[in-house]
Order: sequence, then structure tokens, then C-alpha cells
Amino acid sequence: MNEDIKRLLGEDTDGLLTYEYIANHIDSIDDIIDELVDNMIAVDLNGQFTVSAARYLYAIDKDKYNDAISRLIGAAIIKDRERRYIGDLLTLWGDDYEEHKNELSAVDDNFRRIYKRMYPTGI
Repeated sequence: MNEDIKRLLGEDTDGLLTYEYIANHIDSIDDIIDELVDNMIAVDLNGQFTVSAARYLYAIDKDKYNDAISRLIGAAIIKDRERRYIGDLLTLWGDDYEEHKNELSAVDDNFRRIYKRMYPTGI
């Protein structure tokens, strides 16, 4: 990772700069995606940009960025205690996730954790 990127990430206080870097440099982040995700997780205290980054990477290439997406989702679940942002992640499992909540909960821990947090009496 070059010094300019390190400096930029060091100036990030809430995840926005890291999210913007990911969005603006999507064609050249593959070698540093882990560092970007680490920084996002470290500085985003409420999960807002962590959720946005997960959704963005999912839209770009869910298979290629699967590990990064999974890490971001896991961090967002922990950070978003007020449940302001993690509900937006449920659509990553399809618009019909509600119809398949039992199957999805059985095979995907992140889905189960989000669903349980959003609908405590749910599954």
C-alpha cells in the first residue's frame, strides 16, 4: 500500500474516506482490499459506512469480494446497536428473504444474526 493511501486512511475518522476510496478506485483495490476493510472496521463506530461498503461490493461482484463482504457484514452487526443500517443488508439475500428466513438462517450465520437483531421474536 502506498504512502498516499496510508495517509488517507489515517485521516479517516468515521469510514467515509475509506468508503469513498473503495468506490472511486474499485478497479485497483484488489491488492489492498483487506487493509481497506480493516480500516473501515476500525474507524466506523456505528456501522453506517461499513454497511454501505458491503452493499457496494456486493453490487459490484459478490463472488469476488465475498470475504470482504462477510467481514463487513459481521462488523456492522456488532457496531449498529440501534439497528439503523443493518436492515438494509437483508436484501443481499434477495427481496424475498422473508419467505426463506428459516432456510437462510440455517445456512448463513450473518443472515441469522441480522434477522434476529431486526426481528427479535422472529425466526
